[in-house]
Amino acid sequence: MQLEELTVGFIGAGNMAEAIAGALISANTALASNILMADIDEGRLKPMAKAYAVKTTTDNLDVFVRSKVVVLAVKPQKVAEVVSALAQGPGYAVAARKQFISICAGVRIEKLESMLYPPLSEEDRKRLPIIRVMPNTPALVLEGMSAMSPNRNATAEDLDLARTLLESMGRVLSFEETLLDAVTAMSGSGPAYLFYLAESLERAGEKLGFSGPEARTLTLQTLKGAVALLEKSGDAPEALRRKVTSPGGTTQAATDVLDAAKVMETVVEAVCAAARRSKELSR
Repeated sequence: MQLEELTVGFIGAGNMAEAIAGALISANTALASNILMADIDEGRLKPMAKAYAVKTTTDNLDVFVRSKVVVLAVKPQKVAEVVSALAQGPGYAVAARKQFISICAGVRIEKLESMLYPPLSEEDRKRLPIIRVMPNTPALVLEGMSAMSPNRNATAEDLDLARTLLESMGRVLSFEETLLDAVTAMSGSGPAYLFYLAESLERAGEKLGFSGPEARTLTLQTLKGAVALLEKSGDAPEALRRKVTSPGGTTQAATDVLDAAKVMETVVEAVCAAARRSKELSR
């Protein structure tokens, strides 16, 4: 598909929708003039139009009808209200193939189908593939990790297009929908675990006598450098940890405390708890 032909519409103009729209424009994946954003809050739309030169509206159905790709980006608790109203609106139809991408956490494809498909003929349903996506907040700085799962109507071309859009803001992997709760626990909630570690390191730094800004700089650069080393070295985390840990040294003094407190086991259980909660919320 040519750049000039790709129209992308957003139902909901929150932070993640802004991140995706901004990434599409920055990566030259879509033209700003071909991006349409809808939101009930006009106060949210005005700064979006000013910052990105995108088109805005308060009419969700207008976005659906005019867009080749429709991105549902509303709060999960609003999905039923918004999508049901969309599918029951006058003029709701699928005259040409388009794809419906949902980034709403915990909302299963089956639920989206139950609202979007009933008013449509079988042929129209085939022209409206649904792709569920789990992004994460580093997408705001174009370092996101997204996972996507399509329904039965998505073709290879649909998935290629979705991947191109999502890669504008980071990396993308495809999974069966049954694994998206685990993805939510790993990469969806994952940034919070790193922020928790950063918070702990900063607090330790201040306790050891550093100023707040000094503790922040030490923490940020240490985390950034460690991630870069992990990425570029090709070594497993355990191997890199052992290289830093000299027997009887300072690092071992720290890891001994962590091991005694069963921190690794606790982190594993915490991620599993997040996955269980994601599954509960999506029922």
